Amino acid sequence: MKMIDLSVNLEKNSGEPVDVKIVRTGHREGADAIGRGLIWSKRRPILRNVESLIHYLTGKRRLSRHSFPDEEFLSLEIVTLSSHAGTHMDAPEHFGSMSEGHRARTIDELPLEWFYGDGVILDMTHKGAGEFITLRDVVESLEKLDYELKPMDIVLIHTGTDKKWGTPAYFHDAPGMSSEATEYLIDQGIKVMGIDCYGFDRPFPHMIEDYFATGNSEFLWPAHVLGRHREYVHMERLCNLDQVPHPFHFKVSCFPVKLTGSGASWIRAVAMVQD
Repeated sequence: MKMIDLSVNLEKNSGEPVDVKIVRTGHREGADAIGRGLIWSKRRPILRNVESLIHYLTGKRRLSRHSFPDEEFLSLEIVTLSSHAGTHMDAPEHFGSMSEGHRARTIDELPLEWFYGDGVILDMTHKGAGEFITLRDVVESLEKLDYELKPMDIVLIHTGTDKKWGTPAYFHDAPGMSSEATEYLIDQGIKVMGIDCYGFDRPFPHMIEDYFATGNSEFLWPAHVLGRHREYVHMERLCNLDQVPHPFHFKVSCFPVKLTGSGASWIRAVAMVQD
């Protein structure tokens, strides 16, 4: 079986307008820190009583770098980032407080069965920046594939925008799904879909310009807002869809991290192709 990574790195770059901070404590730095009786989170001595304090001050019970094999302790990273950074899954709760007349479910409440299944790639590389991916685009792509969607397929929208990852263009130079195209997929029994762009909708500058020109709020995140009426989830910031050798007959794994009460979570999306 061949596995193809469909996830971008969690990192700070020009394609991520919300900052990602990663503070690393190295192996030798960690050995020095624990040797001083410190913990990383609060930098306070680990001292339980007066006797412990005396033993620490006299060096009788104090670790040092030399206490560890190779003079190295264990590395540690403290990461501060949005739940929407990198390749991630948006849950119904992100779209609105209600979905299909009920409280919108958070990412930790969704069935695991949704996140593993047969994958289908729809080619939308002909769509330009700011354009809607329409219902007709979706239907024509399926006709070209001669493929009939079945319930619980995982549909991946290939635009090629992932090639701009790490540049400012990634944030604004992309197409996006229309509500009609999204609802059509939901009508076919699709619960999970994804796209290789910053967002599932058109980029923010295009949406906001159309809103100010018309005053029509339907231009603002229409595919997201659809999730208030039809329960589904979508992945954003996929990559490498062009490396999957055929547009179906492969599996997708895209399990989200179990963030309690969150409207989104990071995923490691992987396409699995039988040799």
